[in-house]
Amino acid sequence: MASRGNAIARATFESKVPAFYYRPSASDCPLLREQWIRAKYERQEFAHPERQEPYSAGYREGFLWKRGRDNGQFLSRKFVLTEREGALKYFNRSDAKEPKAVMKIEHLNATFQPAKIGHPHGLQVTYLKDNSTRNVFVYHEDGKVGARVGRAGTGPSLRDQMGPLGRRRLGPTCALTPQQTEGFRKRWFTMDDRRLMYFKDPLDAFARGEVFIGSKESGYTVLDGLPPSTQGHHWPHGITIVTPERRFLLACETELEQRAWMEVVDRPMLPQEYAVEAHFKHKP
Repeated sequence: MASRGNAIARATFESKVPAFYYRPSASDCPLLREQWIRAKYERQEFAHPERQEPYSAGYREGFLWKRGRDNGQFLSRKFVLTEREGALKYFNRSDAKEPKAVMKIEHLNATFQPAKIGHPHGLQVTYLKDNSTRNVFVYHEDGKVGARVGRAGTGPSLRDQMGPLGRRRLGPTCALTPQQTEGFRKRWFTMDDRRLMYFKDPLDAFARGEVFIGSKESGYTVLDGLPPSTQGHHWPHGITIVTPERRFLLACETELEQRAWMEVVDRPMLPQEYAVEAHFKHKP
């Protein structure tokens, strides 16, 4: 570092980085940052192209440990990532001809969730199935493989479209039941694109409910606090989400969580998110 400096070292060790290779930032998960460092310095893939994985081959298959939807057990499943079909598929049996699920990359989101899954290489894959959001939880013993799958769903194009607040999980939050006749119940919330989803358990395969947070022009608003008559909440920092159909009342344990959630749900809509809004309007 003293003799060469950062600029010269970067020019050497990053001289052949593939154009589509995601460069992690300081805010990314440890696994992505670790694999970048290993590829850059340990394997020196970006200085010697012949050492690089065949990233542009367009096809990859292998086995991941997948959590069962009903029993919660992790079982080895065959996964196929194909550029030609633009999809990530998995099979219940290695000799199966038809996949159990086909996840289109354009509708897929992947985030590293080691604490939630209980494995340092844990990955949560989210996609649309029958107009509902489906979660799949997987891991691989080799962090290099996990990072490769993760990059398929969190590559530069997706991150640029979604912005720095694209997917946020800020811990459990209290929410009223849909009928608003009972007290607050603790639920786990996830924001994916502009779909606000809540789960009874963080590892649920399907959300208990989904709320689309549209534009202010369409009648959506996020308010600081709860209506004065609200009762039954134990956490003091409230959020009121107003949609054309009804109001959703949420409460956070800390003011920091409240502000972070309001920042997520109140951000301006991106052009491609209007298509998501249209999807929800036509959802049966």
